[in-house]
Amino acid sequence: MAEKRVYFFGNGKAEGNATMKGLLGGKGANLAEMTSLGIPVPAGFTIATKVCGEYASSGGKWPQGLDTEVAKNVALLEKAMDAKFGDPNKPLLVSVRSGAAVSMPGMMDTVLNLGLNDTVVEGIIAKTGNARFAYDIYRRFVDMFGDVVMGCHHEYFEEIIDAAKKKAGVEVDSDLTGDQLKEVVEKYKACYEKHVGKTFPQDPMEQMTYAINAVLGSWDGARAKRYRELNNITGLLGTAVNVQAMVFGNMGDDCGTGVCFTRNPSNGKKEFYGEFLMNAQGEDVVAGIRTPLPMGKLEKVMPKCYKELTKLMTRLEKHYKDMQDMEFTIQESKLYILQTRGGKRTAEAAVKIAVDMVNERLIPKKEAVMRVQPEQLDRLLHPSFDPKAKRDVIAKGLPASPGAAVGQVVFTADSAEAWKKDGKTVILVRKETSPEDIGGMDAAVGILTAFGGMTSHAAVVARGMGKCCVAGVAALDINYTTKKFTVGKVTVKEGDWISLDGTSGEVMTGQLGTVEPTLSGDFEKFLKICDQVRKLGVRTNADTPDDATRARAFGAEGIGLCRTEHMFFEGERIWAVRQMILAADDYSIMLQKLDETDVAAEKKAVAKEYAVAKKEFEGALKKLLPYQRKDFEGIFTAMSGLPVTVRLLDPPLHEFLPQDKASQAEMAKRLGIKPAEVAKKVDQLHEFNPMLGHRGCRLAVTYPAIYKMQARAIMEAALNVKKKGKNPMPEIMIPLIGSVEELKFVKNDVMDEVNETLKGSKAKIKYMVGTMIEIPRAALTADQVAEEAQFFSFGTNDLTQMAMGFSRDDAGKFLGEYVRKGIYASDPFQQLDQTGVGKLVEIGVKLGREARKNLKIGICGEHGGDPSSIDFCHRVGMNYVSCSPFRVPIARLASAQAAVRNG
Repeated sequence: MAEKRVYFFGNGKAEGNATMKGLLGGKGANLAEMTSLGIPVPAGFTIATKVCGEYASSGGKWPQGLDTEVAKNVALLEKAMDAKFGDPNKPLLVSVRSGAAVSMPGMMDTVLNLGLNDTVVEGIIAKTGNARFAYDIYRRFVDMFGDVVMGCHHEYFEEIIDAAKKKAGVEVDSDLTGDQLKEVVEKYKACYEKHVGKTFPQDPMEQMTYAINAVLGSWDGARAKRYRELNNITGLLGTAVNVQAMVFGNMGDDCGTGVCFTRNPSNGKKEFYGEFLMNAQGEDVVAGIRTPLPMGKLEKVMPKCYKELTKLMTRLEKHYKDMQDMEFTIQESKLYILQTRGGKRTAEAAVKIAVDMVNERLIPKKEAVMRVQPEQLDRLLHPSFDPKAKRDVIAKGLPASPGAAVGQVVFTADSAEAWKKDGKTVILVRKETSPEDIGGMDAAVGILTAFGGMTSHAAVVARGMGKCCVAGVAALDINYTTKKFTVGKVTVKEGDWISLDGTSGEVMTGQLGTVEPTLSGDFEKFLKICDQVRKLGVRTNADTPDDATRARAFGAEGIGLCRTEHMFFEGERIWAVRQMILAADDYSIMLQKLDETDVAAEKKAVAKEYAVAKKEFEGALKKLLPYQRKDFEGIFTAMSGLPVTVRLLDPPLHEFLPQDKASQAEMAKRLGIKPAEVAKKVDQLHEFNPMLGHRGCRLAVTYPAIYKMQARAIMEAALNVKKKGKNPMPEIMIPLIGSVEELKFVKNDVMDEVNETLKGSKAKIKYMVGTMIEIPRAALTADQVAEEAQFFSFGTNDLTQMAMGFSRDDAGKFLGEYVRKGIYASDPFQQLDQTGVGKLVEIGVKLGREARKNLKIGICGEHGGDPSSIDFCHRVGMNYVSCSPFRVPIARLASAQAAVRNG
């Protein structure tokens, strides 16, 4: 038996239904469903989506037997409509439309009025007595067939009809007479022959073959491919082809056409919404040639059809349990539904509709959380540019942090802070950012970098701050000396205004108008529905009380990552940090000499030098202690009653020292030493690969006093906050461990300091000590690590970097090519590589829980805010995900969707 590829619908019966979207596409499945429901749908047939792939792989040839199936279904259609292809007495005209499983409005091809020829048009005139109507649909067909199917551009036909209107002294097409349109048709056909090289086809089956080919081919057209890329639509077989009998809204004053929604797609209100035109075809509604009328006016023009339409709208929404986008035509006062589909809607509308439909008991809560996409919530949380604003795009980079930013260009963090104090709005432009730029990043409304990827410092910090950021703009040529950057022939100076679109990655000159997000009460109601469905906890990455407060307002259930290094750059404390770094080496060297020296006299001299070095080193740490304690007090207060995971110092020490000579000279002057000493220290601390160098717990092995100071600051802060009636819940996290021996060594020092701090206190502080799993070896030996760690937090930024052999700051230069060429489905720093890095995570979770049954496990890398990665975290059984404050609502939704998707 031959494989079935074509499915018929008509006269109340259909070979398909709404569950067959994968095979019939959304449009074909819904046409079949509506037919079975008894909705007035013109008959037709659908060529299955699998034919699209077969057509493409065979170089544009139909699979064997398709021509026979099409001919058979044309005969069924002729019988259903009591009409015949090419018969002037009972002419059958059809539309040929695309329709993938996922709606892609306007991205693929459509042909209307197919079946017309010189003989049929005369038959229509004889039957209807309406020459104007007959020649109007004929000229539309020649135009659309020529443009869509044969590549004879629409503009050629527009020139002809514009000339005809000018000659006739009219402004709109509908004012041309039948005779005038007959002349237009003849000129259209001549135009077609001139540009295509052959006469306009008169055989309806030949026309249909060409049209079907055009629709199938449009799946791989530039705009369709770009749409799928932008909307991350993958895994589809292709487009179906829907051939459907035509009904006409342009036969006279008792005819019309329109598009309607069962709810307002802009704001989600429960109201019938749409537009229509009398005596028109569907393309006129969207073409803008005539101004459509609002839906409410149809009730006055054709009350009977309006009443029937509203009943059908209500019925279809209840049937599909979703807001419907419908196309309709009225022919000689009879209503036909040409299409229904789940309507596209704004983020605000999606949230409101989901909440309302739960309240109306139309859908359950689990269904509601699947009706809003995570990226839609993201748009609600950030300002966006006015869609009407004209854009002067000069460059494009990575959309590192969403939002819209307009400001004056500055090139240093200091300038950003100073300009902000003067009341100016600035955008910080850097080749790349470092932790030292944190003040300027905070002062700026947006950040633009020439280098770096989606998880670069600029990207990570910007997302945490909720700042707009465009990163990795390779076209930027930045000159710090002249305070200018150039892109091609465009030069932008300090103080010039630019606009950044963090959602698209576009860089524009001038000041674009922005639209602030409006978060309705439905937003919070929707998130509460998500909370009732999800299993995963959602925490935040926050380094300041302000970040913590903001995240808690967004629904964060604690802090999964508090990075202590960011605190070191604030105010005067950076000088204590630098003083500590200068003293650290002397202290370490003297300690080693003291251990190695056996001669009493020498030992005495070394001990004296050691005492001086120790005093300087510990003196610097003592200066830092109150700063750290105050920071933690603020964060513990903001997160009272919720856990706060504090990561002890992680980055290499060189990041805290100035790299340029001017700043080194300033440091030397401030600390009373020679600039050469500073430069020497910078050189000493230089590493060829600092991400794999002397950082994290390795610092604590060399300089135990650093982590001891931080542990004391954490516990003293907890005690102080506890005295004020708050409930601090610190979790101390030791980073970058590769073996249990490392963890045990550092943990012993930390615990000694914790116990010393708590000794004598009556207050009970609930705390934990755990580690960050970010080195592959730690994941592979997680059973051993879990014997010492009370919790794991997977740092998937570094784990990805080490497992895949990429530098996350450099990989942005080429990873885009890997994705475009299909080597990777996505950037592994944006979406967790679940088959590779994910396997390490799975091993770590499994082994860790085998050794410690109640081991708390979370993730705190950038993947903690990515929906697909969150789904993975749910599946492997983590307790929580942690992400930047502005991603918390997205994570709450994605966690709920993961629970629904995976059971």
